[in-house]
Amino acid sequence: MKLSHGNTFSLHVRYKQWHGMKTKHEDIVFEPEDMFRKCSVGDRQKYNKVHKNITVVVELSGNPTAKHAKQLVSPSDETLELRPTTDEMFRKCPQFRILVIGKVGVGKTSLINCAFGVQNAIPAHDMPGEATIDVPLFSPQNNRFVLHDSNGFEPGEKGNLKIVRDFIDRRRAMPDLKDQLHAVWLCFQIPRAGGRLLETGVEQFLTSKLKGELGNVPIVIVFTKYDLLLERVERTLDESAIKSLSKAAIQELTENSAKDKLQEICIAPLETLGSDIPHVTVSTNGNHEETLARLIQTTEELVYKHFGTDVSVMTSVAQRVDPGLNIKASIEVGKKKYWNALASGGSFKNRSMRDCLHVLHTDIVNVWNFQDTHGYLRSPEFRTLMTNMVDELDVGPTADPNKNLAFGLSIVGTVAGIVSALAGPAAPIVAPIMASVVIAKWAYDVYQQSRVSLQRFMKYIIDLTLVLQTLYIVLQTPDLVSENREKPGKKELSRRAIKLAVKSYHESPMSGEVHNRIQEYDRDLTFRERADRDSLDQLVQLLQSYNISAEEMPDLRGKIPTVDLSSDEPWDTVEKP
Repeated sequence: MKLSHGNTFSLHVRYKQWHGMKTKHEDIVFEPEDMFRKCSVGDRQKYNKVHKNITVVVELSGNPTAKHAKQLVSPSDETLELRPTTDEMFRKCPQFRILVIGKVGVGKTSLINCAFGVQNAIPAHDMPGEATIDVPLFSPQNNRFVLHDSNGFEPGEKGNLKIVRDFIDRRRAMPDLKDQLHAVWLCFQIPRAGGRLLETGVEQFLTSKLKGELGNVPIVIVFTKYDLLLERVERTLDESAIKSLSKAAIQELTENSAKDKLQEICIAPLETLGSDIPHVTVSTNGNHEETLARLIQTTEELVYKHFGTDVSVMTSVAQRVDPGLNIKASIEVGKKKYWNALASGGSFKNRSMRDCLHVLHTDIVNVWNFQDTHGYLRSPEFRTLMTNMVDELDVGPTADPNKNLAFGLSIVGTVAGIVSALAGPAAPIVAPIMASVVIAKWAYDVYQQSRVSLQRFMKYIIDLTLVLQTLYIVLQTPDLVSENREKPGKKELSRRAIKLAVKSYHESPMSGEVHNRIQEYDRDLTFRERADRDSLDQLVQLLQSYNISAEEMPDLRGKIPTVDLSSDEPWDTVEKP
């Protein structure tokens, strides 16, 4: 492995504890600058690092002389640009590539549209058999996924089965990660009782997978139109038995009966094949976001096992149903490089704080993948808003650090209060911190290893992430210009929507709680004790504690008021006296 200035690398350790035999994971982080510096003394060729009871020895080749070490950490080396981690990850894998297989009418189009926040990803075909598997399909609403469409396996028809097998083989043989096939969704509409799920072609395809003939490409079986099964089951319930039951009890009884039907008509036929291929039941109608989230989560887990972090991150970036996966992807991207050295600043030496925040900001925005045609989230104005928020909240409202609030409900309540206070449907939203004000002075200072710098990095990362999660919620609002509630990602971003998200987060109890928790962490440890690993763990813990799950979204959406986000407005809207 070639080591360079400004990089970090880590040794990932998995082990089992003696009690309970539970598997644990830890990353032991190394900084080449520190290694070169220490090895330059006496021209040592080995670097030792002790982590708990583990001693790791790194042997170096070449000549780590004092002169060489000085060059690697020299402040004159300012020509090396800080680059977002996502730049390299997206270069290797710029899009999530998926093959969707299913008969006409099974619901592939609505599935793809909802899962990836697009419109008409699969073009309509007049005749069955017109789908061309080798033609990649793209969407202007989401440039982070590419789709290959295939018809299902009709009874007595072997041609399409061979086409699909050959396509998978060709993609497996491609050397570049970006050209390989990252996942396959095999879609079936849940049949009525007595209907057949597995035709001969499907059985042959699944058998090929089980025998390893299709390689390790992740395949998920998708049972579609779950809502129709629920309707059928509810119609068949004994009216006399449910007469005295509450609405919630009837719903629970319906869902349990539907599970029994699924086992009988869908899962049991798979089990006869000895199939261990994961299966997920989904619906794109009604409040069933959790079913789409389970599909994406299952896919992402399989992708990670087969391809590793780069493609699993792209899976999370491409999807638009589960904000929790975006936060998870942000953590994975951060751990690749910059978050691993927040305390020591291994990648930030001799850089201005503004430059450091620039790469952190870009990585987080890239992971959320909003439809941002005008680049508002990457604009200097939005970056200034975020930097000044970190500065302002240092002396702003506080919250009880021991009282954890429900992020989603708190934010939605604040959004509702702000919207109801507006003078009219198109009344301007006044951002709490003007984007035209001079950026906080500390942002121009050269990075210094200190507790203040660490606090500001942590606050900026968490504030930006939670503002973008708030923006995800804001985009769920019913639009005044349309009677339909659009899925996140279908609405193009406006500065008005971003300002509403910023204002909502800033005015909610969450912002004060977040900053208090960071300050409590800072007071508990001396800076010398606050190692990079500990800082990273704290950052991850805080982000995960404010994560909104897909299961919460239907309830939150019902509490969001109508607001006009279609019209745009300047960043700096001055409130009239």
